[in-house]
Amino acid sequence: MISRESPAFFHRGPSPLARLTFFTLAAIALMIADHRFHALETVRLSLSAVAQPVQQVATMPGEAVARLGDYFASQQRLMRENQDLKAKVLEQSAAAQEARLLKAEQEHLLAMTSSRYVENGAIAEVLYTARNPFTRKIVVDRGLTSSMKAGMPVIDGSGVVGQVTSVGTFSSEVTLVTEKDQSVPVMVVRNGLRAVAVGSGKDGSIDIPFMPVSADVQNGDVFVTSGIDGTYPPGLVVAEVTSVQKNSAYVFAKISARPMACVDNFRYVMVLPLPAPSVARPETKAEEQPRKGPKDRARSRRQ
Repeated sequence: MISRESPAFFHRGPSPLARLTFFTLAAIALMIADHRFHALETVRLSLSAVAQPVQQVATMPGEAVARLGDYFASQQRLMRENQDLKAKVLEQSAAAQEARLLKAEQEHLLAMTSSRYVENGAIAEVLYTARNPFTRKIVVDRGLTSSMKAGMPVIDGSGVVGQVTSVGTFSSEVTLVTEKDQSVPVMVVRNGLRAVAVGSGKDGSIDIPFMPVSADVQNGDVFVTSGIDGTYPPGLVVAEVTSVQKNSAYVFAKISARPMACVDNFRYVMVLPLPAPSVARPETKAEEQPRKGPKDRARSRRQ
């Protein structure tokens, strides 16, 4: 039988304490040599180059988990920011629309306040249109408490809007110049020709009836109030001629005009007071006449 035991030499060796001491001294010597003479610089660089791929592979799972968490966190943050931006855009759009409306109303009010009637006029806000859809009327927030009276003319920054026709305690009804059979005495600015503007009531236009075919009226002529009715002050812009049809077979021409005022737009108008009635000159009373003397009486008898 063949024995497989190792030679007795390999069972003999330094004791563990001796090996510990040897390796400790060797390590200390290597540290001193590396610190003083940089003897292990090349070895360290080689070991770091070999260990770099191992470190990258070891850190890949942690980095993947961290990137995944950052991805979902950034997605939630972006969704939140997107919702906030949408809300801000809606707020800004509403504010922009309100600013445009305020700017338009401010320009409209400035146009009215630049009128020569601003000292006597009163600004009124349009509350709503008349309940009857077949009439062209509006209701304003001025009534008896604001000294409103029926017949007062209503204008805006561009021209005549209409006339107060009904007065309540806190509101009044205004009939627009485009209402059917609503008439305004006018005159042509270019040549002073007098006429009467009557609302058509159908498409927001104004007709000029009973104008002879031979009358000098052209497209683009502007009609202003003549002031002869005692209701509208003279010089207020009413309408501009848009169509003139003359046929020798008829006595009168067919003239259409468009109102210069924004009768269907904006929220504010100006109500003007009625013109003051003209004071008639008092007649000389009989007792105030000069007395005739004797010579005057004799002269009157000879006559």
